[in-house]
Amino acid sequence: MKGISGKTAIVTGGATMIGEAVARALIAEGARVVLADIDTAKGDAAAARLGASARFIATDVTDDKQIAACVAATKDAFGGIDFLVNCACTYADNGASSSRAEWLQACNVNLVGAAMMLQACQPEMAARGGGAVVNFHSISAHAAQSGRWLYPITKAALVQFTRTAALDLKGDRIRVNGVSPGWTWSSVIEALSGNDKAKADAVAADYHILGRLGLPEEVAQVVLFLLSDNASFVTGADYACDGGYTALGPEGPGAAITRLMN
Repeated sequence: MKGISGKTAIVTGGATMIGEAVARALIAEGARVVLADIDTAKGDAAAARLGASARFIATDVTDDKQIAACVAATKDAFGGIDFLVNCACTYADNGASSSRAEWLQACNVNLVGAAMMLQACQPEMAARGGGAVVNFHSISAHAAQSGRWLYPITKAALVQFTRTAALDLKGDRIRVNGVSPGWTWSSVIEALSGNDKAKADAVAADYHILGRLGLPEEVAQVVLFLLSDNASFVTGADYACDGGYTALGPEGPGAAITRLMN
């Protein structure tokens, strides 16, 4: 990918499977990466696996002082900031029963945390002549899902944030895009399936044209593209990396019309 080597990225949620996969893809192309996450144990372990081009900085994206400290530490370690990947999120969701506190926490992590990270990184990117941002949207932003209110709604708001930020930051030569993964092998799916990937693939098959879960590495390649100069004319976009989930529609993989005719 063009324009990655020698650059520096912050990846929030960097201690997750997907966050680490994004960091690994960036490092493979010659970038340096700061993993920003609240999970110190997993963050330290991920940075150790990734090697000298990675740093872990414990960061709560709902705390502006910690965000500022993360940005400052990244500058100290690597000299500046070129890329931001907002992967940190909370999946906590009690649907219609969610309390005000739960609503505010979901918004704080999934939406406001991303906005505050970008606000803190913007001057550093502008000082380097521009940059690129990828926000993690979701297929959940585009469809109603029974029993889930907080996660889909905050992700839908994040899609609009991406569009607005792309417009307002164009003068600083900062491109802002989003990726919407389908069901992806992750800590959440691992826990729900009892660490049974074959089972998870079988369940996912009915909802994805490609008949399986996505892999963190596959999502990472889309993020890598959006950050790179290969995507120099792409901004304000919501890129699906969903195995055909959004293309499939409510009828699913079966031939509904054929069944009706028969």
